[in-house]
Amino acid sequence: MSGPAAGEIAFGDFTKVDIRVGTIVEAEPYPEARKSAIKLRIDFGAEIGVKRSSAQITRHYEPAALVGKQVVAVVNFPPRQIGRFMSEVLTLGVPDADGEVVLLAPTTGVPNGGRMF
Repeated sequence: MSGPAAGEIAFGDFTKVDIRVGTIVEAEPYPEARKSAIKLRIDFGAEIGVKRSSAQITRHYEPAALVGKQVVAVVNFPPRQIGRFMSEVLTLGVPDADGEVVLLAPTTGVPNGGRMF
């Protein structure tokens, strides 16, 4: 979803959002979702552990190819019910030219649980 830049916020507001890197350890289709999605289990390291996420990323990604990929996610939003699935983190992405999600990921491998700054 593109559009104009959001309004200005204080740096302290930004620091409240806990954005971490994790490695996808499981990925499976979630065809029952209202919009086709993939269920992910992401390892954020010892402090946070493995969390679940539902991501509408079926245009660019196959579940089997996602295992082992590092992604960036917000880990401190409350869990959200997505159909019968409880999503615990928000996996981050940006839209391509057609509005389909492209995952945000580090370009070099980093330790799981690393916090974005």
